[in-house]
Amino acid sequence: MQTQLPDLSHLVNQISLYNSQQAYKELFKYLYPALFSFSFSLLKSREPAEEVANDVLISLWRNRKSLLTIRNIKIYSFVMARNRSLNVINSDKKHQLLAIDDLEIEMVLSDLDPEQSLINGELKEKLQDAINSLPKQCKMVFKLIKEDGCSYKETASILNISTKTVDAHLVTAVKKLTVLLQLEYKLK
Repeated sequence: MQTQLPDLSHLVNQISLYNSQQAYKELFKYLYPALFSFSFSLLKSREPAEEVANDVLISLWRNRKSLLTIRNIKIYSFVMARNRSLNVINSDKKHQLLAIDDLEIEMVLSDLDPEQSLINGELKEKLQDAINSLPKQCKMVFKLIKEDGCSYKETASILNISTKTVDAHLVTAVKKLTVLLQLEYKLK
């Protein structure tokens, strides 16, 4: 079941011109999960990633009168999240270990038997480990395109790289994931 994407330009107009809290709630519900996921991929910790995503969205509300000057609110939000995440990294030089509580795994309930559920869980864990083993830039490109549904052009704008570099990173990511998963399942 696919949810309908909101009309971002309409929401921005409603927020900017009419201070619509309802439009802001819709924008928040749409952008927050992607901003959190993106920040989490940079920060490797749930709390700072939540703070960054919240800060970006609060900043949009506080500066709502100037939102009409922004061409693409989604890219603008991701760039803000990137910059704020990098500021957090720079201000907190010590890197934290990834805690099990920080892993975000989407669970889908189904009629699978316990053995199949265990196999699916192991596959999902191996895939997540493989994604986490990618070089930082490759991982961010992969997450933005495959998980957040950004286009190559949007991803290039967010990461301040060319679309050809985005394509190269995505090809590298897919190749590495394929090799890692093939090795994993050929050895068993």
